[in-house]
Amino acid sequence: MQTSKQIAVVGSGLVGSLLAIYLRKAGHSVHIYDRSPDIRQIQFSGRSINLAMSNRGWKALDGVGIGDAVREIAIPMDKRAIHLVDKLNFQNYGQEGESIYSISRGILNRKMIDLAEAAGAEFFFEQKIWDVTLADATLHIGETERGAWEDKKYDMVFGADGAFSRIRHRMQRQSMFNYSQEFLNIGYKELNIPANADGSHKLDKNSFHIWPRGEYMLIALPNLDGSFTCTLFMPFEGENSFDLLKERKDVVSFFETNFPDSIDVIPELAEDFFKNPTSTLVTMKCFPWTYGDKVALIGDACHAIVPFYGQGMNAGFEDISILYEMMEKYGEDWEMVFSEYEKSRKPNADAIAELSYRNFLEMSSKTADDKFLLQKKIEKVFSDRHPDKWIPLYSRVTFSDRPYSEALAIGDLQNAIMQKVLLTKDIEKIWDSKEVEDKILELLR
Repeated sequence: MQTSKQIAVVGSGLVGSLLAIYLRKAGHSVHIYDRSPDIRQIQFSGRSINLAMSNRGWKALDGVGIGDAVREIAIPMDKRAIHLVDKLNFQNYGQEGESIYSISRGILNRKMIDLAEAAGAEFFFEQKIWDVTLADATLHIGETERGAWEDKKYDMVFGADGAFSRIRHRMQRQSMFNYSQEFLNIGYKELNIPANADGSHKLDKNSFHIWPRGEYMLIALPNLDGSFTCTLFMPFEGENSFDLLKERKDVVSFFETNFPDSIDVIPELAEDFFKNPTSTLVTMKCFPWTYGDKVALIGDACHAIVPFYGQGMNAGFEDISILYEMMEKYGEDWEMVFSEYEKSRKPNADAIAELSYRNFLEMSSKTADDKFLLQKKIEKVFSDRHPDKWIPLYSRVTFSDRPYSEALAIGDLQNAIMQKVLLTKDIEKIWDSKEVEDKILELLR
C-alpha cells in the first residue's frame, strides 16, 4: 500500500478499468472519466474485432485476482482454421494445452467496469475532458471545446483514452515530444455468423477462423452465445476493395467468388455489410509517455497498433503489470516510477507494432502458402525435440511474458535460419529428417 493519492483515469475502456483496479489495490482513490455513455446501458455492436486474450493479459488479470472472472466469458482457441477456396486446413498455435481466448470486447468491457466499481473506483460517464494542465494534474471538463469548463484537480492523471487521446494531445504541445501516426490503406468491417437454432456454433468453436486471400481476408472468432464475430479486412480502393462493393449484388457476388463456404453461415451478409461502418486501422507512436510525477499515458494512448497479432489489449494490460512492478520497486518516488515505466515499455511497444504489421502478411497470404506451412511444420518438430533451443516467434509473443523486443530479435534470427533450411534439396521430402535437424543445430551455433 502507498500513501493514498487522488488519481484520475481518463478512459473507461479495458486498460483504464484494469488500471483503476491496480491503483485501488495500492490504496489510491480513483475517479474514471469517459466522454461516452456507460457501455453497460447501451447496445455495443457494429465496429468491433473480438479480443484474443493470451499470457500477458492473463498475467495482468491474475495479478489482481480477477482472471477467473474473465475466464468465465472466454472461449479457448487452440488452432487456426484456414479456409482456402477449395479446402480447410488446421494449424495448432502452440504446445498441447496452449490456447488464445476469444472474448467479446463489449462483454469484457462491461465486466471490467463492474470489477473496477467493486474494487472501489468511481466512474463518471458522459464527461468530456478537453484539456489537462500537466504541471498540476488538473482536468478541464465541459460540454463543448469552446464553452465553459469545470476544473478538477488531482494528484495524478492517467491518459487511457485511446489512439486519439486528449491527454496525449496536450502532451504533444511540449517541446521535444515525438509523435507519429500511420494509417493502413486497409479498413475493416464487422459481420456476424449467428448461432444454430439450438445455440451451437456453425463452425468449430475452438478455432480462430481465417479466410486468407492475399491483400484481403476474413476472420471469425467465437462468442459464448454460439455466434461468431467476423471481420473483413480489405483495401479501401483498388482491385478487391471496399470501394467496389457499392450494392447488395456486388457484396454477394464477391463473397460467393472469394469466400464460398461463408455464404451459408452469414445469412445477413448484405444487411450487416451496409449497416456497419468501415473503420480504419492506425499505428501510433510517441515519446515521452509521462510528465514529471503528474501525468502518464498508458495503452493505446501511447502505442496504438494494428490488430493482426491480437496483442493490443494484451500489450496495454502488460503496461499495467510493468507500471505496478515499478510502483512496488520505487514506492513513493512517482517520478522514478514513471521514468522507469516508460523506458521499459517503449522498446517493447515499438517491437509489437512492427510484429503486428508483419502478421497481417502472415495471416492474409502466408497461411495459404505451401512453403510457409512447411516452414511451420519444421519449426514445430524441431521445437518439440529441442524446446531449450527453439521457441517459435508466435509462442514467444503469445504464450510468454518475455519482452516483445526480444521476441522480434530472436524471431528475425530464426526466420533467417529457416530460409536457409528451406533451400535444402528435396526439403519437401526430408523435412522431418535428422539431416534437417542437424542443419538447424549447426546454424544455431
